[in-house]
Amino acid sequence: MSITQAQKFLTAPIAAKNRPSSRFSVAFWFSLSLIFAASYISEGLQEAFSHEYVVGDNAREYVSWMYRYFNPKLFPNDLIADYFQSVTPIGFGAFYKMMARLGVDPVLLGKLLPMVLGLLTTSYGFAVCMQILPVPLAGFLATILLNQSISLHDDLFSATPRDFIYPLFLAFLYYLLRGSLLGVLVAIALQALIYPLIAFIDVGILLFRLCKWQGGQLHLSKDKKDYIFFATSAFVALVAIIPYAIQSSKFGPTITAAVAKTIPEYLSGGRVSYFNLNPVSFWLDGRDSGFLALMSPPQLFIGLLLPIILFYQARFPLAKQVTSCINIIPRIILASTCMFFVAHAVAFRLHWPSRYTHHTFKIVFALAAGITLTLMLHAAFHWSEQLITKPRRRRRQFLALGTAAIVGLLLLLYPSSLKVFPKTPYVTGAAPMLYDFLRLQTQDSLVASLAGEANNIPVFAKRPILVGSEFGLPFHTKYYAQFRQRAIDLINAQYTNDIKQVISFIDKYNVKLWLLERTAFKPEYIAENKWIKQYQPAADSAIANLQKGNTPALSRLMQSCNVLETHNLVVLEAECITKSK
Repeated sequence: MSITQAQKFLTAPIAAKNRPSSRFSVAFWFSLSLIFAASYISEGLQEAFSHEYVVGDNAREYVSWMYRYFNPKLFPNDLIADYFQSVTPIGFGAFYKMMARLGVDPVLLGKLLPMVLGLLTTSYGFAVCMQILPVPLAGFLATILLNQSISLHDDLFSATPRDFIYPLFLAFLYYLLRGSLLGVLVAIALQALIYPLIAFIDVGILLFRLCKWQGGQLHLSKDKKDYIFFATSAFVALVAIIPYAIQSSKFGPTITAAVAKTIPEYLSGGRVSYFNLNPVSFWLDGRDSGFLALMSPPQLFIGLLLPIILFYQARFPLAKQVTSCINIIPRIILASTCMFFVAHAVAFRLHWPSRYTHHTFKIVFALAAGITLTLMLHAAFHWSEQLITKPRRRRRQFLALGTAAIVGLLLLLYPSSLKVFPKTPYVTGAAPMLYDFLRLQTQDSLVASLAGEANNIPVFAKRPILVGSEFGLPFHTKYYAQFRQRAIDLINAQYTNDIKQVISFIDKYNVKLWLLERTAFKPEYIAENKWIKQYQPAADSAIANLQKGNTPALSRLMQSCNVLETHNLVVLEAECITKSK
């Protein structure tokens, strides 16, 4: 292949006059995009299927209660299961319910979805990019960057509603750019049912489409179709979101910013760590509060050059092929930014502010970066052909092609330079004997524990727990008030010297089993546990009691009431404890 042919293969836009060549180019780059996406996902799924007891970290919150679809008697009157069922988006729950009726285990489903959702994300991402710049290479580069970015965070492997954001939002963009009202409405409905936050951005984008910039002035659109798209989409989004808003209000209003600032859960080192002492970090890159939260890899920021390139079109000839669909990018940014500041203003009624920019900005920057790299590559080839003398032109062509090859290799090999890629959120259950033992207990056998392994009990053993660090979301007031009181009562009971207080605790919550770590009665066990340290003054009182050399009542029963020992864990029978008085 000559250099000229290579240039045409890499940067030539698709043309109706040359359909066979265009079809081959599209098929080649699209197939390559899917291959890379599948390879990234396959690497991540190796961990998912590496052990019998593997589950997504955050999936434990959503998946555990879904076993009620198989057995409605599971988790009876369980605060944690009831709460997470109420805050699970209706569409997400309905999808898992449908699959449960087909006999598909929720944990297994969560492991199978990344491949499907990842390939859909790649397909729609490629198609959206082609609507903006009809050069297949741009679609390939954009999807590579997007898939690398997604794989650096738990945006596809989490088995939670946010895994659906990328394919559904890109589907919305594609159908909007194609002018398909039905496609837009279906995409918005699915987003509102599965991840409602993104539906607000969809409606915002459609609202800003009503404004046109012409002749240096802002005008309202005269196209009736724009108003039809906005009105019908807003109606569909509203209808889909209202039932979820009602359902999720069962456990009270969300916590206010004023109250959140006073509790350790929202401060540095807390369960949420929302309020950062550094205002720059809070507004810029805070995980839940930042405008550019979790924006990586750095290659995404190549997209910032796109406005400059479009301004100097004379030096970038291929920029003339950029279609009017490019206007969707500033509208996405504007809609996302507006929702970001609205979410900050009404904190935390619209969830974490960063959720409105984190995902959409990744898509925008990936698209912009893919287009930018393609325009720059074409400009380099164009520059190499400007000289009349053949030898010098030849050298320039080799330089342009060599530079393109190096940039391409650096981009494709970037994941291999990372210590961990993809970064998956999977956790492995460390106590199979414990899960087997608990499954033999009655379905209402409530387990009290401060151990981290307690987080795995609902999903692997299908038994309720009193509290667990993974389930302590300080978001809805009625839920967290009960959860916090449970945690404080448990700490007080576990470290008290008075057996009567222990028995009173067991009777109050109807505890059947007590899970302890062998190191639980050392002061550093509490002092080094950020989650337990949140619950004051109970945590500090427990540390002080242990430092005095006192022996908690429960520690004296670790042998006599022991019903199971595995690794560093000991299970005590509550009935035995109550009889020890």
